[in-house]
Amino acid sequence: MQFSKLHGTGNDFIVVDARDKERDWSALARVMCRRRFGVGADGLILVQDSKVANLGMRMFNPDGSEAEACGNGLRCFVKHAIERRMVARSALTVETLSGVRNAVARVSEGEVAHVEISMGLPRFQPELIPIETATDEIPILDYPLDVGDEKLALCLLSMGNPHAVSFQFEPVAGFPLNRVGPLVENHSLFPQRTNFEVARTLSRGRVEARVWERGVGETLACGSGACAIAVAGHLLGYVDKEVDIMLPGGVLTVSWDGVGELVLGGSVEEVFTGQYLD
Repeated sequence: MQFSKLHGTGNDFIVVDARDKERDWSALARVMCRRRFGVGADGLILVQDSKVANLGMRMFNPDGSEAEACGNGLRCFVKHAIERRMVARSALTVETLSGVRNAVARVSEGEVAHVEISMGLPRFQPELIPIETATDEIPILDYPLDVGDEKLALCLLSMGNPHAVSFQFEPVAGFPLNRVGPLVENHSLFPQRTNFEVARTLSRGRVEARVWERGVGETLACGSGACAIAVAGHLLGYVDKEVDIMLPGGVLTVSWDGVGELVLGGSVEEVFTGQYLD
């Protein structure tokens, strides 16, 4: 089986053209995504046919669970599809579990170095995030959650997948994410688990952040997480309509006017291609 390895600001993915293939993709993701023992990646992405868009995309986490949304994965998907001439255009639509997304790529001499994608509308209703709580506060901007010895105030929302954002006053490099991240991800408040972001405002146009991804662990970047941070920061009055999210793997730019869909942009790179011997 042929595959490609790509990354968007350090968020890395295995991409497979699955339009004519049938596999147990969940089991395959668990094997292929293992670092040192497999190809190694934050997720397995499938290119599929679609009846409502130019192409369809599915993404499986390293633990075998399927993700509803993946911003950086979608940007890598677009680069792969254009450079493999699966589509003859630099603007395309992609069907995902969280809806049809629009994408625009910057193409130079047949290569894609930067992709912007629509990420849909944020959702704030508890049943759509989803969370197990009754509250009259919508959006939920300061939900108190005690995990271990940490007292968190969380902004809760969905970007097609659940997110919990905690703004910090200290540099995020010192936050005990490897200890707190699993506790938040698997808390009973979140029936489908959650992604967890810690962020600190540097200016109205820059935020530093780290992300604990559901089903993955800490990653170098996360597209939907960057969008969740931008939304939370905007609603809290911390940032402007366009903000750079500074992640360990690089910078993602998010634009949101507070009403419409978010737009996520950043660099994408192909690392290598190979043949998986299954």
